Amino acid sequence: MKLDFDKMGGLVPAIIQDAKSGKVLMLAYMNQIAWEKTLETGNAWFYSRSRDKQWMKGEESGNVQKVKEVFIDCDDDTVLLKVEQVGEAACHKGYQSCFFRKLNGELTTVEEKIFDPEKVYKK
Repeated sequence: MKLDFDKMGGLVPAIIQDAKSGKVLMLAYMNQIAWEKTLETGNAWFYSRSRDKQWMKGEESGNVQKVKEVFIDCDDDTVLLKVEQVGEAACHKGYQSCFFRKLNGELTTVEEKIFDPEKVYKK
C-alpha cells in the first residue's frame, strides 16, 4: 500500500479512533517513516511538525496506542487508525480525547482531566 505523501508536503493526516467505543481521540500527521514504523511495530507513530521529529504515541506518558485496524481513504492521502488506547488519555493535555471542548455558544470543557501534564512530561 502506497500513501500519497506528496499532496501535503510529505505528510498525511491520521485520525485516531478508539477501536471499542468509536470515540475520536485525536488527529495527528504521519510522514513515510512514521507510517512504516506504525506498520512494523503495531504502535501508532507520528511526525511532530512543531518538534520536527518522529514520535511514538505514549513514549513519555505511557499512553501508547496499539493499532487494531488501519483504513485508508479513497484518495490515498488520509489514514484512520482504530486503536486500543493503553492508559486512559490520548491527549497531551491530560484528557481522554484531544476533542475535550465543545462549542455551544461558548467553548466548554466536557471531559474530566485524567492526568496533570506538568507531572508527566519533561520540560
